[in-house]
Amino acid sequence: MGRGGATKDRTDGPERKCIATGKLHPKNGLIRFVIGPDVQIVPDIAGKLPGRGVYVTADKKALKRAVEKKLFARAVRQPVEVQGDLVGEVERQLARRVVDLISLARKSGSAVAGYERVKDWLLKEEAQVLIQASDGSGRGKSKLSTPHYGSYIGWLTADELGLAFGRQTVIHGALASGGLTKRVVEEAQRLKGLRENDDGKGHREG
Repeated sequence: MGRGGATKDRTDGPERKCIATGKLHPKNGLIRFVIGPDVQIVPDIAGKLPGRGVYVTADKKALKRAVEKKLFARAVRQPVEVQGDLVGEVERQLARRVVDLISLARKSGSAVAGYERVKDWLLKEEAQVLIQASDGSGRGKSKLSTPHYGSYIGWLTADELGLAFGRQTVIHGALASGGLTKRVVEEAQRLKGLRENDDGKGHREG
């Protein structure tokens, strides 16, 4: 199945330097961290916590490097505590944020689930984003294609999509344009970098 509609990295908006790579990136492609009251590094997924922030690219390798090389302490110029599973915690929080946003889109009527409903939206060109479970059948997923000039999200599990759509499991979903869709795509792109198969090649498509 073609994935030509995958969202490209955005280059507009304010930029911040990643403490792991030393490169400037748009804020929407980074994870912000702050120092908590117990001098522990806290992920600020929503970017709203008070205090001076330090930023790491939303990428598993970059986060691991920041932890292993003690780059947080260097960036804030003081000793800090870093939880052992910080990378996993960031991934879990990002996944929850994407799930919650899709759930809000569903409640507003901007998201649907199920093969037939998604297929109908695609045929009527009502879908802007195709969502498919990473652990769904490759043969089944290959029957649906990303909307032209649209986006594809394929790194949430069937259980996670089930939470988003109020079901036990979901394999196929779609988002209409407008509403929360832009935010869902941006947050899903950050999550993509934290998942094992972040290039998408690890998911079989049939």
